[in-house]
Amino acid sequence: MNGGSTSASPPGQWSADELMHGKAGDVSPPTSPNGSATPGGQKKRFSMKAMRSPAKKSTDPLDWGMPGHLTKEEVDVFMKFRDEVEKRGGEFKSTVYSFSLIEGEAYCLTRWLRARKFVYDDVIAMVEEATEVRADARKHEFYPDPVSALGCGPSLFMHCYPQLYPGKAKNGCPIFISKPGVLNTDAMECITSLDGILKFHWHVMMHDYKQRLMEHKKAHPDFCNFQTVTVIDLEHLSTSQLSKRALSIVKTQTAIDSVCFPETMNRTLVINAPRFFSMTWGIIKGWIDPRTASKIELISSRKTWEARLRELCDEDEIPSDYGGKGPATTSALEKEYAPEGVLQEHFQLVHVGSSGHYNVAVPAGSEMEVTVWSRSVNEVIVSIVDENVKSKVFVGGVTFTHTGGTGDNDKPSSLLLTKERIVGPAKTKIKFESKAGRFSSAGNYFVSCSMFEKK
Repeated sequence: MNGGSTSASPPGQWSADELMHGKAGDVSPPTSPNGSATPGGQKKRFSMKAMRSPAKKSTDPLDWGMPGHLTKEEVDVFMKFRDEVEKRGGEFKSTVYSFSLIEGEAYCLTRWLRARKFVYDDVIAMVEEATEVRADARKHEFYPDPVSALGCGPSLFMHCYPQLYPGKAKNGCPIFISKPGVLNTDAMECITSLDGILKFHWHVMMHDYKQRLMEHKKAHPDFCNFQTVTVIDLEHLSTSQLSKRALSIVKTQTAIDSVCFPETMNRTLVINAPRFFSMTWGIIKGWIDPRTASKIELISSRKTWEARLRELCDEDEIPSDYGGKGPATTSALEKEYAPEGVLQEHFQLVHVGSSGHYNVAVPAGSEMEVTVWSRSVNEVIVSIVDENVKSKVFVGGVTFTHTGGTGDNDKPSSLLLTKERIVGPAKTKIKFESKAGRFSSAGNYFVSCSMFEKK
């Protein structure tokens, strides 16, 4: 069971001398992504003798607080923290080792220590806060079923806010691509709630991301860099998209990560940034400590960020729409999140004033299911007719309205329109008619069309 009590001792304890100077024959996460790497994604250390030489001590800010680079004072804090974790055990220890003991004691504990700059009392307070933050999710085993967590299929969520792990960087870290520039908050509001997004993020971190790390660790035992190389794609981002709800969605995810999964950012590339964001970043960067700032690169030129991605990742691990040879992000998301038996999905947000519609073609050899989602309390009549022969009706007029609450954490309503699937070939028109009158605005409705093989 994920996140359960951690009673065993973590493998590979490091001595005080090793924490300061490194282990003989050990490997560690590369601080610079431009060097050579072992098949497991790690670069070889110098020998202990060389590492003890003051002339060889790294001054790279990314080495600060890493095993093999600690000061005597930091080692003292490490040992005190290690003893406290073992003494408390239980949920306190489970919180610290959220990615399991396989991460290794030295690398896991220093993640937490770096997050609070080796101030012991602050580290303990952070773990206690994280234990409290994750307590409710822990009771639900961190939501192993993503559909139950979200209240809808993950493919709908990914259409509204594309996020994926397409491969691994040269240092072994998972690559994470997020596209807040195309985040559709109106559509998201139709299909899930902030509470659903929170639960789904727990699912991703504890059942998806964690599993990727563990699988890579098993294949490459020397891998110990439980972090991500992140790409934040701001293409199409506009000031109008920075709504309160959009920021709430991003904040919901980052709030968990910052407290419960500290120091999991290896490197972040912010690409396709519009001018207004670039200007703002210049101010924000001055507020961030140099070590964190050195991990974040803002690159607007496609030629430049493609080249930078190839420095960090092999081409086969980079999606084709990001200059690599891997599957495009759209096809990768479809493959990973399409429900079982579904050949293809079509999604559309329909804004209904007095009326609205969405046209969908059903290919020969396929049959289609149609579901409508909304949190609009205004009644609409939904029907599905032939696009060209309006007298041909697939689904007669069905009344639909949201029956729940309208708060951020209230679940939206959904309705399966097709009691019987529509068999192709067919050109369909999904029609919405407001019952409130010609000059009214019924609201937003999200349409999900799933194609299955014809039985």
